[in-house]
Amino acid sequence: MERLNEEQIEEALARAEGWKRTEPKWIEKRFRFKGFMDGITFVNRIAKLSEEVDHHPFISIDYKVVTLRLSSWHAGGLTDLDFELTGKYNELYKEVQNTGE
Repeated sequence: MERLNEEQIEEALARAEGWKRTEPKWIEKRFRFKGFMDGITFVNRIAKLSEEVDHHPFISIDYKVVTLRLSSWHAGGLTDLDFELTGKYNELYKEVQNTGE
């Protein structure tokens, strides 16, 4: 995958619901849950999807808040895959919120 240029990153960020750029090479989002175990369920689903696509976020678990950070090491910055995953991660969050697992 090729690294996105600034214009492409800004366009992709505008579509990435709730995600923000924290550094030139990183995007991040915080997900808040009703309970600790909901966050753990979310992290487990993120881990499974990340393994399937062989692209892994940095994950921080702070009680009921899970923070995901994304970048593409091999490309030296942000790629289409990072932004494709933002949508998938957002969907997983909605699923966990709706099922209350």
